[in-house]
Amino acid sequence: MQEPIVSIFAGRHSKYLAEKIVKSYGMELGKSEVVCFSDGEFQTSYEENIRGRDVFIVQSTMPPADNILELLMMIDAAKRASARTIVAVIPYFGYARQDRKDKPRVSIGAKMISNLLTSTGITRLITIDLHADQIQGFFDIPVDHLYASVIFHPYLKDLNLPNLMMASPDTGGTRRAASYAKALNTGFAICYKQRTRPNVVEKMQLIGDVEGKDVVLVDDIIDTGGSITKAGELIMEKGANSVRAIATHAIFSGNAYENIRKSPFSEVVVSDTIPIKEECKKIKVLSTADLLAEVIKRVENYESISSLFKIGKSDK
Repeated sequence: MQEPIVSIFAGRHSKYLAEKIVKSYGMELGKSEVVCFSDGEFQTSYEENIRGRDVFIVQSTMPPADNILELLMMIDAAKRASARTIVAVIPYFGYARQDRKDKPRVSIGAKMISNLLTSTGITRLITIDLHADQIQGFFDIPVDHLYASVIFHPYLKDLNLPNLMMASPDTGGTRRAASYAKALNTGFAICYKQRTRPNVVEKMQLIGDVEGKDVVLVDDIIDTGGSITKAGELIMEKGANSVRAIATHAIFSGNAYENIRKSPFSEVVVSDTIPIKEECKKIKVLSTADLLAEVIKRVENYESISSLFKIGKSDK
């Protein structure tokens, strides 16, 4: 029997997700090793033959920066081991918020990371809910940009909320909230915020009538949770019946867990692109493993990926 040519490996901080992906795919996780040295350096290696294989490396690139470096070293090792193709599966693409120059003399971190990934040797990128869609244009290789809405939509429908309404915690997420509202046939509201500095909201106003509604705030990222919890408080003050939050990437830095515990949210629904660090009764995690496993199969078999999302952008 011919040996399968697909091999799926994982970086250390995404192994929990990769194990679920390979279970859904119907294969074993590839054997790799990271040796750490006393000075803080580390070395990656594959503990099985990958010559001529299609190698998929699962690793989100959230902080610390060692996650990015480990992924780059795994890509380099695969290239030097004569892998046929090297696909980076980056469920959470770190530094995506640095997609442009928003003031003089700053780096464009997302472009730098894309250059590193491409020059190191990836032949394809699979990622979920980029913070900025235009990052796809930073690559000169195929990018499969997946939408977590494919797992969130069924969950929201199953809640059977009587007066469901979608909302965006800021004007930048208006398109996302509108697409959810269209898919679920609901209205939507927008929170307008003004920041004094990163992660600090000075003022927030609500655009839309939420009185008596079961509101769901939709975002791609929850970082400290300050903005989205403030939006939740404002929505409840305006007479909403209940408020929930949905976000693809649970960064949860700083006092995020404390903010969520004290928030008016009935629940905060996130995906498993980033591991949850603390237990919290309000946090519910939905897995992206089946989605990623199906996409890997379709990439390997040259099948349509956009059909998973109906008409793609409108389901974002």
